[in-house]
Amino acid sequence: MANTPPNDSDPKRGGPTAAADPGAQGSDQEGARTVHDVIAALQVEAADFKDKWLRAHAEVENVRKRAEREKEETAKYAVTRLARDIIGVGDNFQRAINAVPSDAAENDPALKSFLEGVTLTERELLNVLERHGIKRQQAMNEPFNPHLHQAVMEIPRSDVPEGIIVQVFQPGFMIEDRVLRPAMVGVAKGGPKLPAAPDGAGSVPPPANENAPPG
Repeated sequence: MANTPPNDSDPKRGGPTAAADPGAQGSDQEGARTVHDVIAALQVEAADFKDKWLRAHAEVENVRKRAEREKEETAKYAVTRLARDIIGVGDNFQRAINAVPSDAAENDPALKSFLEGVTLTERELLNVLERHGIKRQQAMNEPFNPHLHQAVMEIPRSDVPEGIIVQVFQPGFMIEDRVLRPAMVGVAKGGPKLPAAPDGAGSVPPPANENAPPG
């Protein structure tokens, strides 16, 4: 039997038909591009989700901090109405002390003892108020500040700079960093002018909220 020459076109023998198919290569490249596009789209989507999550997290954190601040504000100023009533009662101690002439107390042991008792009671009341963030203002000889003081009269004084408080009719009180009650004062008029205050000097926070819940 004659030998048959090898057929170069036989795929089993590695002929030309065994070479890479250009069509198949194109399909592979197209598939690679498709996978790349899908990955890129997923990365964009993931970045978008991350951005939205970060924004939502920041918003939740802001809400939490705002709630904490409101809680602190409520705790600070919840006793505002009660504090106003208490300092009104405390005014009576000062009136009682001022009503007793100094020489009368020195000449009457009973009256002196009574006056000392009233003074100690007033001092203890002020200490209790201070422990709860309520402090009496020291307005005497201070420059008049409309945020802290209420002027009820002007007093002619040539020896005191104009605008200085020379009489306190009713003490003022602060609750934490807010005005609980402005001091009622008399202000000097006719004296030398006070030097101009630096920018921003004398600025204070607003008065305590009238609508704060009672303690």
